[in-house]
Order: sequence, then C-alpha cells, then structure tokens
Amino acid sequence: MQFSQKLYKILAVVVLLWATACGKKEETSTPTAPETPHKEIAVELTEKQFVMTGVQLGKVSPQNLSNVLKVNGVLDVPPQNLVSISAVMGGFIRKTDMIQGMKIQKGQLLAIIENQDFIQIQQDYLDTKAKLEYAELEYKRQEELSRENVSAAKIFQQITADYKSLQAKYKALQQRLQTVGISIKEVENGKITSEVSIFSPINGYVTTVNFNLGKFVNPVDVLFEIVDTDHLHVELSVFEKDIAKIKIGQKLHFYMANEPEKERKATIYLINPKINPDRTIRVHCHLDQKETELMPNTYVKAFIDVGENTVPALPEEAIVNFEGEDYVWVQEKPHDEGEKHYHFHLLKVKKGMTERGFVEVLLPENFDTNTNLIVTKGSNALLNEYKNAMSGGEEGHGH
Repeated sequence: MQFSQKLYKILAVVVLLWATACGKKEETSTPTAPETPHKEIAVELTEKQFVMTGVQLGKVSPQNLSNVLKVNGVLDVPPQNLVSISAVMGGFIRKTDMIQGMKIQKGQLLAIIENQDFIQIQQDYLDTKAKLEYAELEYKRQEELSRENVSAAKIFQQITADYKSLQAKYKALQQRLQTVGISIKEVENGKITSEVSIFSPINGYVTTVNFNLGKFVNPVDVLFEIVDTDHLHVELSVFEKDIAKIKIGQKLHFYMANEPEKERKATIYLINPKINPDRTIRVHCHLDQKETELMPNTYVKAFIDVGENTVPALPEEAIVNFEGEDYVWVQEKPHDEGEKHYHFHLLKVKKGMTERGFVEVLLPENFDTNTNLIVTKGSNALLNEYKNAMSGGEEGHGH
C-alpha cells in the first residue's frame, strides 16, 4: 500500500513536470514577428539617363486653384485693326506680290489694277478744268458789265449758272480721281494712265488674297484682308449666371488650342452690358504681355481668378501613383562621385483640388518647399526606371 502511494506520487510529479515542459515548448514555438520597417523607394540615374528620360525639376509653388471661373473665348482685334480692301472701280489685276501670311507696312503696294475707264475720267477732268478756266473769265467779264448796266441781267444769270455748274463738276472729278488713286498733279502735267495702284492702309499681316493675275474684279469684291495684331485682345463669353463674379481689373490665365501647355495672362478691361441670345455676355480682356505673332479667331480656354485662395501646388505630371498611393520624386543632394549621378526618392503626398493643370499637394510638415527640388516632368519615366531596376534591368539603379 505504501509502495502504491509512493508510485502514485512519483507518477504525479512526472506528469506535472511533463505538462510544464510541454507548456513552455508551445509558448516558444509561436513568437510575434517584428514589423518590417518601410524601405525607402529611390532611383539613381547617370547623366545620360537623366537627359534621355526628359526629367525637369521645379519647386512647389503657390497657386490660386479654388476660386476660378472656367470660360471659353477667342483672340480678337478691334474693328479698325481688321481691314477688307476692294477696288473703288472694277478692273483687271495686272500686278501683285502679296501672299497670305505676308507682313506688310502701311502704304505698301498691294496690287495694280487696269481699266480703260480710268482714261476717260482723266480726260473729263482736263476738259472740265479747261472749260472752267474759260467760264471763270467770262463770269468776271459779265459781272463787270452787269455792274455797269451794259449787259442784261438775264445773260449774267446764265453765265453764273454755267460757271457754278462747271465748278461742281470739276470738284467732283477731282474727288473721283483721288478716290480711285490717280495723282491729280500728274494728270495736270499731261500724264494719263490706265492703271491705278492699291496701297495698304495699315500695318499688319495679309490674311486673305481673293484673286489671281488677269482676273477682272468688281468694286464689291474683297481683294485682300489685312489684320493688325498690335492690339490683339481676348474676347470671352461668360454665362449670365456667372457675371456677378466678374469685375474690371480681375486677372485671368488662358491657354490656346494650338499651345495647350503655354500659360498666358490677361486682365479684364471691359464688360459688355448686353446679354446675347445664348445668355452669355462678352468680356473684353487685354493681354498682360503683348504678342504680335498670335492670330485672331484662335480658340482659348480661360480661368478667371474671382477670389484669393492660394495653396501649395505642383503640375499634375509631377504626381505618380505607386501601389495605390500618390507620390512625388524628390531630388537628393548629389554624392561625391567620379561620374555625375542623379538621386531621387519617392515622397508620399496627398492630392487636393486640381485646376489649370496644377494639383494641390499636402506635404509632410518638415518638408522645405524653398530648397527641395521636385521632378515636375518625367515622373512616370523615373518610376519605370525604378521598376525596371527592381526586375533585374540595367537601365537605372533602384533601391
């Protein structure tokens, strides 16, 4: 019996020791793995790779992105800066050197027109001038006789009527020669011509040439159109519901259809009080920087600054999306190496509002926007370099 009790106690101790050992073994077999630290995503480029990827650098800049009004419009010129030129009298085109797009000066020869009717006008002028000179002498003679009661009053009245009629005809023919473009002085010196010259009334560019040599043109035909771009302006169409936001002096940015990436600036100068049938109002804006090479009727997309709300922003192209997050590439300080290398690392950001090709960026508090350079163009190319390096490629070095 005592032996059984001792055996029982020994077995109990063995079981207890075995249970304790098993418990410790189970506890040490499932440890908690430490968190893997975030690995910085970076890429290194040689100078050649830097040039090939087309990377451009810039800084975060303040932009007014919220309180802007988007409108459409066109480049335009005042009516006095767009001239349609016709011939005063019909005729055959004998000479012209004009080509569309040619820049010309005021007074420059545009074309020469020939018409035999020009000769008749000059002949009529000379005949009338000669008759007027005789009529003037006769008028003075009859006036003297009438004053001395030698000549009948009826005769003097007839002479006076003929004299004044010739005066009127003479002045009309003078005006006609000037309008046609024939020199009165040369006609009086005996030079009769069947040709007249057409000259440019303004400086500008020839935008239209509507004839060919030898063609007969009528006075109603538009031969040339010339535009002077010195006073080019932006003409915007603003909807009636938005006009309360518009004021003279407000600034705007605009982009042309043929240069969508180039920003230009203008200032609102006039607001037309008339509402058009499409419920829009015309807003006249002056360019802040004069550009004479631009052409009228070019379509523009404008953004009017109707309030001040400046935020830190970057071009949209600067933002890259990697594994569902938004980043920008930040250039690191160059290392002391034999060959020039460029080093960049990804910085996580949050995007805000987007306007005019810019996006608001929310950056870490310790990020210095005054000194840090950010890739503003070529960000996706850098990301591709990093992915290529991580997959075993040889183009760039990523880590």
